Amino acid sequence: MSNYQTKKYQLSKFWDEEFKQLKYIHEEFNDPDNLKLWTDLGYPNRFTGDLCDMRSEQPTWNSRFIDIFSGKGWKDIGTSYYRMNTGTVLPTHGDLYKKYVQLFDLQGREHNIRRAIIFLEDWHPGHYAELINQPFVEWRAGAVLEWNYDTPHMAANLGLLPRYTLQITGHVND
Repeated sequence: MSNYQTKKYQLSKFWDEEFKQLKYIHEEFNDPDNLKLWTDLGYPNRFTGDLCDMRSEQPTWNSRFIDIFSGKGWKDIGTSYYRMNTGTVLPTHGDLYKKYVQLFDLQGREHNIRRAIIFLEDWHPGHYAELINQPFVEWRAGAVLEWNYDTPHMAANLGLLPRYTLQITGHVND
């Protein structure tokens, strides 16, 4: 069993709503075993939100987030903005980081990978997050959930408004 490391903290908001104007695309969840399990359990078939990652133009203030996490000792930091529309449910899972592990030669050192989710807006009814079976709601813009490698988490939007987050991925040295 993994040794899960999690943190919850608050960043002061310095960003505007530029994230709402990004060119979001939909990509399927990259774990076929979980996709089959969730579909068999009766979940609807849209498991991920829409993303705007570093392959596309990022907001003008994106580098400030990279600087924050560089200051925490993170290396090779990537950012992805997510828009989770109404009815999207991403059941409990641990991230695989397949491409990230390959890009930064982290085979056998996956435990060094870190992930953070930053909530870009204040909480709205129906927006939900969970980290190791602990619910997280009623957040303020700038709230951060941070974890190591394969920590179980989930997200959902059962509300009326899109749920916007920033996903940051990096790794630390052994």
